[in-house]
Order: sequence, then structure tokens, then C-alpha cells
Amino acid sequence: MEQKLRRDRCMGDNLRRLRLERELSQEKLCAELQRRGCDIGRTTYAKYESGELNIRVSVLLELRKLYDCSYDEFFAGLS
Repeated sequence: MEQKLRRDRCMGDNLRRLRLERELSQEKLCAELQRRGCDIGRTTYAKYESGELNIRVSVLLELRKLYDCSYDEFFAGLS
């Protein structure tokens, strides 16, 4: 049986905005996340930003520390 995925709200635009505000490429961001113990590649992160893949909580936790922001920043405009 084929499962159809239903698109939900996407925080990809917020992830992209936060990354660009800090002048980081996806590659540099992923290298920093890997240094902090997150097993993530650039293609996976690109899927987070495009909304093709839901972000893992462990990555979100590290991004909040890295960006020194509140979780509200990730969910801005999604209400």
C-alpha cells in the first residue's frame, strides 16, 4: 500500500533566514553541526529548508544554541 504524504507547515523559510543572517552556507552550517555531534549532511539540511523533510529535534536543539535564539524564531509566521 502506497502512503501519501500530507504537506504540513514548513519552517524551511525560517531555517534559511536564520542561516543567511549569520552568513553561513549550508555546507559550513552542516560542518559546525557535525562538530557538535549532529550526524547531518548538506543534502539532508537542504531538504529541511525546502520542506521535503521534517527537521530532527536534535538538529533543532543544536541550531537554537548555535544561533543563540528562541524557538519562536523557527516557528515565526507559521500560526
